[in-house]
Amino acid sequence: MSSALVKSLDAPGRWEQLDAVIGPVQRVVRGLPLGRFRDVLHGLPIGHPLHPALVQLPMGAWMSAAVLDTVPGTRRGARLLVGVGVLAALPAAWAGWVDWAEQHEDQMRTGLVHAGSMALAIGLYARSWVHRGRGRTVRGKLFGFAGLSAAGAGGLLGGHLSFRQAAGANKTQPVPHLVEEGWHAVGRVEDFPVGEAVRRELGDGEVPLLVVRQTGGEIHVLAARCSHLSGPLTEGTLADGCVTCPWHGSVFRLSDGANIAGPATAPQPSFRVSVEGDGTVYVRLPGAG
Repeated sequence: MSSALVKSLDAPGRWEQLDAVIGPVQRVVRGLPLGRFRDVLHGLPIGHPLHPALVQLPMGAWMSAAVLDTVPGTRRGARLLVGVGVLAALPAAWAGWVDWAEQHEDQMRTGLVHAGSMALAIGLYARSWVHRGRGRTVRGKLFGFAGLSAAGAGGLLGGHLSFRQAAGANKTQPVPHLVEEGWHAVGRVEDFPVGEAVRRELGDGEVPLLVVRQTGGEIHVLAARCSHLSGPLTEGTLADGCVTCPWHGSVFRLSDGANIAGPATAPQPSFRVSVEGDGTVYVRLPGAG
């Protein structure tokens, strides 16, 4: 049973027929004039995706409404919670869509099915609210329980998307555990042309590095795989002391790895740099090991 359930949750990621829908929807979401608010919806100010936090309110309201539906004399409270859940689902959906538009194909396929389940839940709960307001309590409860089932299925897919498919997870989190303590030679100063991104590797290639020597001789070193979805920062654009990921446009400051713009919500691991008298460049990751 467990294997069958996992396979059914894995299946949407392989539904290539969804790609015909994904392309147009992705262009619409990316084209929305959200400005810096897009980074807020991604969760940049809090350091992790905002969507999982926002979904707690509608799910909590709807589950509480289901409990009240089993208790006599709580019709008004149950209807209020149903309405609160519908309204709270809207900003959660916005955050989910902006994250969805910057993911890999298999993640977007699963995410589209997840969004469909949640849209169905919102529709069912909206009808439940209307029926309750017209005195059709039994019908309102039935629509409510149907909505909770759809939301539960959508939530299961959302968890699968987040943890099994790793959408939204910080892809650089393992770096400190893969780099041995101490200083590591990565080349000589002349190996790093000014203003160019150079790739180096630590730990038999387990940790790729982005090395940039700036005008004046200062050298900055970051983990080279983007914290968002492991995009190759060494192929990105360098400008104004930052590097822009070529895959989804996340911007990181070279001096300390801070994420200036999303969709990445986690910074890049930044290495300390030491140049010996013979021109050999050494790097060390604080706290590695």
